[in-house]
Amino acid sequence: MRIRKLWSAAWVLLFLSPIVGELLSGSAPPAEFFNPLGFVMLTVLYGGGAILARELTHRWGKGWPTLLILGAAYGIAEEGLMCKSFFDPNWVDLGVLGSYGRWLGVNWVWSLELTIYHTVFSICIPILLVNIMFPSWHTRAWISRRKLVGLFILWVLNAVVIFLAITAYRPPIAQYIGTLALTIGLVILAWRLPYKMFESKASQKSVSHPIWFLITGFLASVLFFLGVWLLPGTGIHPVLTMFFIIAVAALAGWLVLKMSGGGLAWSNKHQLALASGVLGFFIIIAPLQELDKNRSDNTTGMTIVGFAMAIFLLWMFWRMRHNGKNETTADFSSPVTGE
Repeated sequence: MRIRKLWSAAWVLLFLSPIVGELLSGSAPPAEFFNPLGFVMLTVLYGGGAILARELTHRWGKGWPTLLILGAAYGIAEEGLMCKSFFDPNWVDLGVLGSYGRWLGVNWVWSLELTIYHTVFSICIPILLVNIMFPSWHTRAWISRRKLVGLFILWVLNAVVIFLAITAYRPPIAQYIGTLALTIGLVILAWRLPYKMFESKASQKSVSHPIWFLITGFLASVLFFLGVWLLPGTGIHPVLTMFFIIAVAALAGWLVLKMSGGGLAWSNKHQLALASGVLGFFIIIAPLQELDKNRSDNTTGMTIVGFAMAIFLLWMFWRMRHNGKNETTADFSSPVTGE
């Protein structure tokens, strides 16, 4: 039973990460997402990356700061090393960002946006949700070391296929080596970070009501994406746009840290409220994406996707209340290991 539950957590994360990162966001609408070949590649890329980040964080005996850094490393690896969208001025999703903020052959505004996006939406939010779904296993390893190594090899092979097949663009070797070095450097930094970085007397204070986590998550998403989508069209300097993006992310992180007692005292209910707020933006705009006549891809079914995610989050709240489980899980990992 224990092994089956651990495997269930890993399997849920394997599919939930691409669902959040690609399907719900509308980056890959249903017609594209459920294409058999694309589905396998996205599942290995996103789900495999999320499992690797989660398992490394646990096995190193670290916490959320390490996971955030690994999430950033994942985003840079996907967009910089595999898709090359950090450098390709003709990347299909760039739009105005192919010229706005481009300097020394790098799409800087796009690179910053996607790094933060993948950190939060592709890695951290799916892991947080799976931790809540399996509260008894958040401090245990979900797969064996052998399977972890096998997954990493599969993930790398998938990355090579993406690099070779997704576009013909090849960035200059210096940029590519620099991106690879940055990715490796972030992984090393994540490994060396202390388990608890923000423990203080604040953790003894009462935690804010879950509604404030919901509101904070939602407003952070709204400001982040509106800033990315609207500011480039105003003509302001790209540095100011990047500063705004960083400020929104930093302010949201600071508020969550403050409201959660230093990140050590919030319960599953608070965490679920935060995740629901963050994802709420995509849930709301899902029908708008389906009605958008300016999109060249097939967005049919996005309304169903948004509705399904809303039902899923409501089910999680109901399940938590029905089971009477609202544990205080200051972190998903601990120095206490277990296979």
